[in-house]
Amino acid sequence: MSPARSTPEKRKGDFSDARTSKKVSKPVISLRQTPEEEARSKSYFQPKLFTPEYIADLKHRIETSGPYHWGSIADLIDNQVLRNVRKEILQEIHFTKKETDIYKVFQSGDLANLSGLSEELRKRLPSLYKVRSALYSKAFRDLVSNVTGCGKLSGVKMDISIHLYNKTCHLLTHDDVIGSRRVSYILYMPDPDKKWKPSDGGALRLFDSIVPNVPKSDPCAQLTPQFDQIAFFHVQPGLSFHDVEEVLASKQRLSLQGWFHIPQPGEDGYIPGEQEKTESKSTLEQLETKELREYDFPKLELNPVPEQEIKEFSLGLTDDDKTYLMKFMNPLLLSQGSIAQMGSSFSEDSVVDILSFLNDDFAGLLQKKLKHFELNEYPPMPSKQDEVKYPWKLAIPSHKRRYAYIDGTPQQDISSAESIRKVNETYPQELPDFKLTAEIFGLLKEKESRKQIVASADADATTCNDVSQRLCELASFFKSIAFGKWLYQVTKLKVLKEKILIRRFRPGHDFILATKLDKEEEGGDDSSFLDGVLEATLNLTPTSGWENGEWGAYELCMVDESDNKAKDEGKLNEDEAAIYRSSDADESVAYESQACWNKLCLMFRDPSVMKFVKYISADSPGSRWDITATWKCQDDDDDDDDNDE
Repeated sequence: MSPARSTPEKRKGDFSDARTSKKVSKPVISLRQTPEEEARSKSYFQPKLFTPEYIADLKHRIETSGPYHWGSIADLIDNQVLRNVRKEILQEIHFTKKETDIYKVFQSGDLANLSGLSEELRKRLPSLYKVRSALYSKAFRDLVSNVTGCGKLSGVKMDISIHLYNKTCHLLTHDDVIGSRRVSYILYMPDPDKKWKPSDGGALRLFDSIVPNVPKSDPCAQLTPQFDQIAFFHVQPGLSFHDVEEVLASKQRLSLQGWFHIPQPGEDGYIPGEQEKTESKSTLEQLETKELREYDFPKLELNPVPEQEIKEFSLGLTDDDKTYLMKFMNPLLLSQGSIAQMGSSFSEDSVVDILSFLNDDFAGLLQKKLKHFELNEYPPMPSKQDEVKYPWKLAIPSHKRRYAYIDGTPQQDISSAESIRKVNETYPQELPDFKLTAEIFGLLKEKESRKQIVASADADATTCNDVSQRLCELASFFKSIAFGKWLYQVTKLKVLKEKILIRRFRPGHDFILATKLDKEEEGGDDSSFLDGVLEATLNLTPTSGWENGEWGAYELCMVDESDNKAKDEGKLNEDEAAIYRSSDADESVAYESQACWNKLCLMFRDPSVMKFVKYISADSPGSRWDITATWKCQDDDDDDDDNDE
């Protein structure tokens, strides 16, 4: 079995569909409705809506709701009018799948935003025009303002689009804070003759916060969408976190999604400077502050490699080193010819994919155990934070990442702001020790209750402790001096700091949103480190069928062009800037790797490269498993220069 390098390739399917062009056309802002239009618009609503009794009840329900104030109205629009809207949309509008790190959804290419409708579109979509006018009528805006207590809402700034969620579509956790948005709403239009069930997925899920700008991992409220139902909430920076659960059924979750904005100049309720004040609190501005990074787990700090080990990395592989490495690695990867070939590829491209990294015996047994474990997992796969049991931990916060991991460090309580504060005050007390963790798993495995094995209906069941022990042995191998020597031979980079993680991305739950390197990962102000990091990802997903990316789980790198974007966005209004941010050029995709078995990716990642792991669909055949390593390095040439001095 010879090692091979697969050529990094750009994603050719749905991801590129989301990046069509950087040319942005200015959305049309509608004019105020005439008194006649206002009167007609009110007639499209169900009569109950504007009665004092209904308004009082709705207001009470919103005031007593949680985790923040939100509400819903069933039977909002005249039933036949909304049926006509649904029919028009499905007959007249073409939908294109769009996929980024945070969502997968079908959007209307010719109606990306319904803030303005041409005369031709009004003729094609007469009922849609009626409903759009009704939603932004003064009567309905005043009702929403009253029951939410959010203040006045703009009647001239319309912000509405059509979204179609089919099976596997989703939208991950966010707070909707952009520009002048004040109230978010979703008007649902699934099949009116078929009740949408909770088991169909697609629910609107709301998240409480640990502290402002840090959402909890598990939702605490949710709404199952039904035809002619609207959900809405006051957009609050750092608090109004929500997501759209993945659609699990082969059904169409059609909706009108939009926002009511703060009053614009000349409107009743306009307050100079209010928009700027809102923007200053935006989550988009707060994501990377030092205070909020205190709530990031796993911690980004890399641990120093002992100086004596660093000195040994460049000494070359001894026979004892090779004997140890061959317990895990494909022996063909230890030949000088293979090392030279991999080194040449890495030097040229800063990335090399190494197939069949583990030897046949180790890989075969591990793959069998992982497959068997997932097929017979007992207790069932953890779905909530408190179900993830040590030594496994849960990555947080949920608007950045969610996955299970082992880092070889002691147990931590991260269930509340107070417990996280205590962890940060004492962290780190011990360096990661995967050997010790593996020994713990071994003891747990020996003492494991036979009840679990009997309950699994398989006397030979592979347990979580059994699988975790094997993975910890492999993680310990990544920390070995022998592997550090081999890594040096391939990359000519000397490892100075390291962080190793075992990761499990569970179907229907886990992901990492696009992030760039943290200051600590970049090396801070220490000039002894290279800018950027050396990264390794050993793909250990035992199931097959991931090649087309439909189930997600792929790891993708793209060039961060935020500096150029900031300059260009300065020339756009806020609506144009929001569209611009969602339509990056396909050329920014630098590398992609699908979930697979037994492939090691070595990459030197500079600070301009962002990386994410796409959300894993509940429809997938199992979890994405991997072991990832991050190293701060010194170039061998730099070391030689230091010695010369």
